[in-house]
Amino acid sequence: MNPPLDIVTFGEAMMMLIADQPGPIENAQAFYKRTAGAETNVAIGLARLGLRVGWASRLGADTMGRYLLAEMQREGIDCSHVVCDPQQRTALQFKGRVSDGSDPPVEYHRKGSAASQMQPEDIDEAWLCGARHLHSTGVFPAVSGNCFEVSRKTMALMRAAGRTISFDPNLRPTLWSSTERMRASINELAFGAHWVLPGIEEGRLLTGCDTPQAVAHFYRTHGVERVVVKLGPDGAYFDGPDGQGFVPGFPVEKVVDTVGAGDGFAVGVISALLEGRDMQSAVRRGAWIGARAVQVLGDTEGLPSRAELEQATL
Repeated sequence: MNPPLDIVTFGEAMMMLIADQPGPIENAQAFYKRTAGAETNVAIGLARLGLRVGWASRLGADTMGRYLLAEMQREGIDCSHVVCDPQQRTALQFKGRVSDGSDPPVEYHRKGSAASQMQPEDIDEAWLCGARHLHSTGVFPAVSGNCFEVSRKTMALMRAAGRTISFDPNLRPTLWSSTERMRASINELAFGAHWVLPGIEEGRLLTGCDTPQAVAHFYRTHGVERVVVKLGPDGAYFDGPDGQGFVPGFPVEKVVDTVGAGDGFAVGVISALLEGRDMQSAVRRGAWIGARAVQVLGDTEGLPSRAELEQATL
C-alpha cells in the first residue's frame, strides 16, 4: 500500500511552446516544448523536494496529453486521478521570449479543453482527504463554471476533514466575465483557505487596500490563518499567529523569465510550513525559490531539488 500523500492539487496543465528568440511570437522559427500550469508547477516543485504529491485533472488522449502525463509521472507525481479523454483536447500555450526582464508575451489555446470539462462528481473524496494538504489557485476556477465548483468543493471537503489549504489568487482577468465577478469569486475561495499568498497588485485589486499590511489584515479578519503578500524583488510581507514582518528578496543578476516565480514562491512557503517551520523561515525559502525561477527560461527549470535546498541551508 502506498504511503498517504502530503499534498493534492487540481488544475489544468498545458503544453507550452517557448519561442527560440526574443520578439513577437509570430516571428519565432522554432520552439522549446515545456509543461505549463500554475498548479502543476507547484506540484513539480514540491515533488522535487521529496513530498508525496497528487495531481487530479483531465487531458486529451492526444500527443500533448501524453507528453504532459509522462512529464508529471517522471517527476514522481501521483497521476492516478488524471483522466485522458479521447473526446477532448489538451490545452496549448505559446510563450514569447524577452531580453529586458519584462513579462513575456503569452498566447493561450485553452477554451473548451479537457480540463475545463472537470465536474464536482470527478472528485474522489477518499483520495483527496487522505492527503495532509490541498493547494489551490485562482487559475483553475476561472477556466469554467464547473471548474469553479470543483475548486469550491475540494476546499470545503478538505476543510471539513481538518486538513490545511493554501490558496494563490494567481489572477487571470481575461478568463472572467468582469472584474467584479473575479473579485467576489476569488475572495470566496480565499476565505476558505488557511494560507493565502497574493501578490501586492493582486491584493490591492481584491481588497481595495494599498499596503501589504492592510491586504494581509483584510484576509486575516476574514478567517485566514496566515497571509503572505509577495512584493516581487522586494521580498514579501507575512502576517500570522506567530507574528508579522518583512522578508527581503534575494538578489538576481539577470531576469530571464518572470513567469512561474509566484509558483516557485508557493513551493517554498508550503513545503516549509508543512515541515513545521515558522513563517519567516517559510517566506525566506519562498523568496529564494522565486528568485531562482526568474533566472531560467521555463516555468519549472529553477525549482530546486531537496539537495540544492539543503545546500542553501533553507
